[in-house]
Amino acid sequence: MSNTCFILNPTAGPNRRRDVPALIARHFGGANPTAGYVVRHTEGPGHAVELARAAAAEGFAVVAAVGGDGTVNEVGRGLLGTAAALGIVPQGSGNGLARHLKVPLGLPGALRRLAAPTLSRIDVGRINGHPFFCTAGLGFDAHVAQHFARAGSRGLSTYLRVTLREYRRYRPVPVEVELNGQRRASDCYVLAFANASQYGNDVYIAPRADLRDGLLDVCLIDALPVVRAFRVSLAMAIGNLPETRAAEYFHTAHAHVRAGAPLGFHIDGDYLGHATEFVVELLPLALAVAV
Repeated sequence: MSNTCFILNPTAGPNRRRDVPALIARHFGGANPTAGYVVRHTEGPGHAVELARAAAAEGFAVVAAVGGDGTVNEVGRGLLGTAAALGIVPQGSGNGLARHLKVPLGLPGALRRLAAPTLSRIDVGRINGHPFFCTAGLGFDAHVAQHFARAGSRGLSTYLRVTLREYRRYRPVPVEVELNGQRRASDCYVLAFANASQYGNDVYIAPRADLRDGLLDVCLIDALPVVRAFRVSLAMAIGNLPETRAAEYFHTAHAHVRAGAPLGFHIDGDYLGHATEFVVELLPLALAVAV
């Protein structure tokens, strides 16, 4: 195995006091003592993109994101168009892409797997030019992502608290969605574009999504009254939302959305802002992964 560059986000996840570099040395180095590796720390938002791009240019075969979905997204963005493969050592709250790819959530298991990985390629989504690897969304999930980022603490309990609080406040926005040569008008409570099956924490927005099929799974929910909200929440936890008919599903490689008012959007759980027009596309098998 060629050498590996670990890009560590020291602020990711609930276990920030762990001496992760020491654990990497113990588990990764011990599992493959002839493999050289380095650990580089991020210093703020966007830094992992730069570190990943530099590591690929230096010739590292695997560049591993040590953090949550945001860190994975940044490292993946930095590797697009390079020969390096994305590795994941999940240390975040949700770990959506890691869960879909069956990466062990425990640090020792993830490192042992990464010491002798299987290499493959996955599709990459893009919304208004921003790459995403797991999910992108408009509406309520982006609204929650915006307020979750301001909550001051991470973890599933904080996410649930923010979701319940904002559910009482959020109102859907009318949209026109164009995909597969057809247009449809709808209210948008949630419009999710899923490359992978889940948001994270085994919350499945598109349980049938396939990272290698050349298509995005599109989930549209036009309203979410209390009874439907309960059904949707339960179905997302079980993983059978398409069977409930509480949401509509489509498959596409390209979509164009126009909103009647500025609508929030996110990529891989990170809120990006508001817009009234969105271009969504899929880049087939655009990223190498080491899992």
